Amino acid sequence: MSKPVIVSAARTAIGRSFKGTLANTTSETLATTILPEVVRRAGIDPALVDDIILAESGYGGGDLARYAAAATGMESVPAQAVNRHCAGSLTAIGNAAAQIGSGMERVLVAGGVQSLSTSPIMKWRIPGPDLQFQEPWMPPTHPETPDAPTRDMSITVGWNTAKAAGISREEMDEWACRSHARAVAAQDAGKFLDEIVPLKVQGPDGSVFEFTVDEHPRRDTTMERLAGLKVLHPEIEGFSITAGNSSGINDAAAAVTLADESLAAAEGLTVLGTVRAWGSAGVAPRDTGLGAVEVIGKVLDRAGLKPSDIALWEINEAFASVPIAACRKWGIDEELVNFSGSGCSLGHPIAASGARMVTTLVYELQRRGGGIGVAAMCAGGGQGGAVIIEV
Repeated sequence: MSKPVIVSAARTAIGRSFKGTLANTTSETLATTILPEVVRRAGIDPALVDDIILAESGYGGGDLARYAAAATGMESVPAQAVNRHCAGSLTAIGNAAAQIGSGMERVLVAGGVQSLSTSPIMKWRIPGPDLQFQEPWMPPTHPETPDAPTRDMSITVGWNTAKAAGISREEMDEWACRSHARAVAAQDAGKFLDEIVPLKVQGPDGSVFEFTVDEHPRRDTTMERLAGLKVLHPEIEGFSITAGNSSGINDAAAAVTLADESLAAAEGLTVLGTVRAWGSAGVAPRDTGLGAVEVIGKVLDRAGLKPSDIALWEINEAFASVPIAACRKWGIDEELVNFSGSGCSLGHPIAASGARMVTTLVYELQRRGGGIGVAAMCAGGGQGGAVIIEV
């Protein structure tokens, strides 16, 4: 098999949805910013790109990847959209790696884009003789059940995972507090400067400026502040999920360029890392948070690795309970997980989060002199996705 390698990786800064800097920035703008940048960073002729795969979630269809290709002068490059909800861009990277591994294609761009701020409100029609529509409507991720509501992930993911793994609120708050501290420390150390693409944004006064700093991390986060937050469902006995130990609602884009190793060598491209394995897992919808736990075992087995072989982990904090559960299951040292923050602090721009994790992982492993990293996350409907990278 041909070996898929990463030859560029980039992301935008992450904004707070609806009230943040990217509130009026469309998914099209995010896509047409990230696509040409990762191709430019790869140092490759755009004509050599065989396909573009961008994840999107909650848009109700379309092909944002093709829009971006046509809008940035890459009309000759086909493009496709994928949707595995939160794990969409990890799936995009895995699919791209598989295409290269099969020998069918040699260069692909893979990633994801999320603008919850500008997502359209969809309507569904009430069954009956009259064409009456009710709004809003979102495509359900799974059949509705009392223990797995389709629109309330604080129950379906956060709370169910905490109960299944016996995780206390204090443990989740401690994880979230550390997440914010690590994200702020990474910002102060300039760790994100290499991976973030400046995004031109128009302010309320009409002025144009560059957005370059993730705005979700809070410098004033303390255990005391987190402990003072109300739980999201006080009517449920023992419920321990709060806004503080949950991920944010965010906008961003992230992508990587993958190439066949032999082509990268022939073109003199800089190899940032090798994709060792990828995969997805399915669990019961009520156990969605455990999808991240299950898929870790699956991809480690595919790569012939043990948890002790992994230098760094990115396990998305859809809720703090998810990475805690994964660490318990696989005996992972928490100090090696989410070294620069994650969903609770940096935020969770759904379709872009996986590619953001891979991008951050690649740059951090480079700083540390190499090693093997795992990016894993749960995904709506009872799923998990993961990618293993070696630098």
